[in-house]
Amino acid sequence: MRYRSLVIGMGMLMGMLSLSAKDFSVVDFGAKGNGRTDDAVAIQKAIDACTNAGGGSVIFPSGKTFLSGPLHFKSNVDMHFEPNSVLLANPDESIYKESAFRANEGEGMMWLSGKDIENVSITGTGRIDGNAVKFMGAELDDSFELKPVTTFDPRPHVLTFINAKNVKIHGVTIANSAYWTVHLVGCYDVAISDISLLNNLKVRNGDGIDIDHSRKVRIANCFIESGDDCICLKNRREFEEYGPCEDVVVTNCIMTSRSCAVKIGSENMDRIARVLFDNCIITASNRGVGIQNRDEGTVEDVTFSNMIVDCKLFSDVWWGKSEPIYVTSYPRAVGNHKDAGWRFPKGATKGACGEVKNIRFINISSTSENGIFIGGDEPGKVSDILLDNVNLHLKNITDYPKGVYDKRPCVGEGFVKGKVYGIFGEKVDGLTVRDFRVDAKDFPAYGGLTKFENCEGVKISD
Repeated sequence: MRYRSLVIGMGMLMGMLSLSAKDFSVVDFGAKGNGRTDDAVAIQKAIDACTNAGGGSVIFPSGKTFLSGPLHFKSNVDMHFEPNSVLLANPDESIYKESAFRANEGEGMMWLSGKDIENVSITGTGRIDGNAVKFMGAELDDSFELKPVTTFDPRPHVLTFINAKNVKIHGVTIANSAYWTVHLVGCYDVAISDISLLNNLKVRNGDGIDIDHSRKVRIANCFIESGDDCICLKNRREFEEYGPCEDVVVTNCIMTSRSCAVKIGSENMDRIARVLFDNCIITASNRGVGIQNRDEGTVEDVTFSNMIVDCKLFSDVWWGKSEPIYVTSYPRAVGNHKDAGWRFPKGATKGACGEVKNIRFINISSTSENGIFIGGDEPGKVSDILLDNVNLHLKNITDYPKGVYDKRPCVGEGFVKGKVYGIFGEKVDGLTVRDFRVDAKDFPAYGGLTKFENCEGVKISD
């Protein structure tokens, strides 16, 4: 009898817990989910109701496509996508009016965004789709044309969080961004795991995950394809008040890019430090792992370990020349493009670049059409670099010219031309190479194991 009472009591308790769960289906707030009607107003009502109730989950039901214009995330809200649900960006360019970079309107607008928020998550197995091709011009062999713009670019970034704390993104597919996909600005305590980020490889500026002035960021078990950089750490000038980008760990990810799969820079007006990339695979990318410092900020204490990095050449539309490892610091050139006025400190007409030091590459295996490039604009700007157990297989994969290294964006000549070397170093101070092997059989452009110009403190063993 007492056992029966206990069972009844537990059942009542579970029922009460179920009733107390705070789920807010967007359909209950008027969303049609037919892929034609803009559901932004209804979805925003569900988000607002959820946060006003103290938090809960905003549910996108299975089997429906919710077309939507811009949305704003709020604190204590989990955006949950049930299987086979889709949130699709409205292709009407006129509705995207909030700049992703504040007063700089030349680099895209925001679609899904949240500012000064905490305890937010995106979960489930549905899809967030940026509808990229609708915002592009004609399709070319190597890319899409960009529509003519002056100082205003209407292409929407998929997701922008500014000054967000305790952010979780798990399980979902995020696809087809017309500009950057996930942009973290001044964020703290972010975990991104088990997502598929699948952008069109012909879309320029289609970065995967941009970590900007953010700290305590973990990315794990993700599959990322993007025309531009897959994962990029930076410090943009428009958000300088948020301080350095530090304490970032990326593990167990697979990436493909037409630009640089893993990049630090090129925008860096502060400090990037304490970074680890481990157990990752890069396939069919234009550049593998790149530190591309082009501003006065510094980069230090970065480790890349246990990685497979396979590259091949693409057209000059994309930065990079199949360098599997790339560590550079060169001052940025004065540009004449739409966002050139935002690249230098206010009032400055000349660029400067900071130090890159204490960078480690450990247990790296690569097949590529080019060698490793390490260089700076003056002696000592790039220092204390370690290559330990790095294997490079040079292989002809495409018909593009070999023996070209890409220094863009920089003052002066953007390309260095010559032979392909296992390691090409320029004005490096302190380079340690241990257990480095190159297989260059049947690679006519091969010039030798190493070439060093104006370098100091080079130590090579095994």
